[in-house]
Amino acid sequence: MKRYALITGGSRGIGRAIAIELAKDGCAILLNYKSNHAEAEETKRLIEAAGGEAELMPFDVSQPDAINAALDNWFAAHPDEYIDVLVNNAGIVDDEIMLLMEPEQWHRVVDVNLNGFFYCTRRVIEGMVFNHHGRIVNISSISGQTGFPGMVNYAAAKSALIGVTKALATELAPKHITVNAVAPGMIQTDMARQSAEYMPEHLKDINSIPMRRLGKPEEVAYLVSFLCSNRADYISGQIIGINGAAF
Repeated sequence: MKRYALITGGSRGIGRAIAIELAKDGCAILLNYKSNHAEAEETKRLIEAAGGEAELMPFDVSQPDAINAALDNWFAAHPDEYIDVLVNNAGIVDDEIMLLMEPEQWHRVVDVNLNGFFYCTRRVIEGMVFNHHGRIVNISSISGQTGFPGMVNYAAAKSALIGVTKALATELAPKHITVNAVAPGMIQTDMARQSAEYMPEHLKDINSIPMRRLGKPEEVAYLVSFLCSNRADYISGQIIGINGAAF
């Protein structure tokens, strides 16, 4: 049976790298994105150029009605299939110190980074449970483990992902579904460049990272690929950092 993998926030950065790597592993990719159609099309082109298969699935992960509509359409077109791999990667930053942070900034970041996990996962796991197999990988962050100034909203959402990963892993283990989280450090992506964590006054210089360099999206993708493979059958409920020994 063909394995289908849904990657949220898959049009660029870490999501793009994960989508390409899972396509190389033989998964048919369901590529979610919110609005950047040009980047999503480019990711689809790269997957197909490498011999893979990809389908664009635009929706906002913070809107459950949009998620349900998109997935209802997909399930109706694939009545005998299910989504075996879910990578909850969609995320945003909207940084500000707590004193000046507006409620809208808090809710927007939590809605995408945390509530998006809930809406997407709740909709997808039914097929995994019925088929007694599945892989869920949540993309957390070093921010959820150690925290950075100006990022309390992002840190709250990413640390919550660590908790839900552990809890959901225990729920789904009897159904042979693994749930793990990957916590990247500073990775070379457009989103990272928007964050306070990336600013010179916080990074200071590359020597603040023990490996003396930023990570590459592909390096995160290699780890996700392993966790989604049958080689990781007995790994669940784990939070795996990929940060150049920064934490």
